[in-house]
Amino acid sequence: MIRIIAKLWRLLPYQIRLKVIRLSQPKFTVSVVAIVLNNKNEVLILDHFIRPGSSWGLPGGFIKAGESPTAAIKREIFEETALELTDPELVRIRVVRKHIEMLFFAGGSGNVALKSSEIRDYGWYSKGELPVGMSDTQRKLVLDTLAEMSI
Repeated sequence: MIRIIAKLWRLLPYQIRLKVIRLSQPKFTVSVVAIVLNNKNEVLILDHFIRPGSSWGLPGGFIKAGESPTAAIKREIFEETALELTDPELVRIRVVRKHIEMLFFAGGSGNVALKSSEIRDYGWYSKGELPVGMSDTQRKLVLDTLAEMSI
């Protein structure tokens, strides 16, 4: 019976097999975030309008279809702040229920200019003075990553 099913499966056009496989798999959202440092080793934290409960957090956003994670984080940071990322390095991938988050570490060049209606304000913060209103999860993520990077 399994051999018959396997033969039938192989006879199906590739596009149909691909659709069946994708329909049978759980759906995920995927985003990128970055710990962006300036020349004083301060972290860029943005005050987001759309974050419920904790408006201050790391910059980032969702990956577009066909976009690489590195291209996505460069685009997101530029769209939100006008900063160009220097040497983005993927340092961690987190899975939270049906969401995958890729964390990058990078330097930023240029001057911050808030370009997105999603962002209310920004600040550069030392690791000991992260803003009130930042979630405990993101605060821990920043502190743990900076410790791992020996900063």
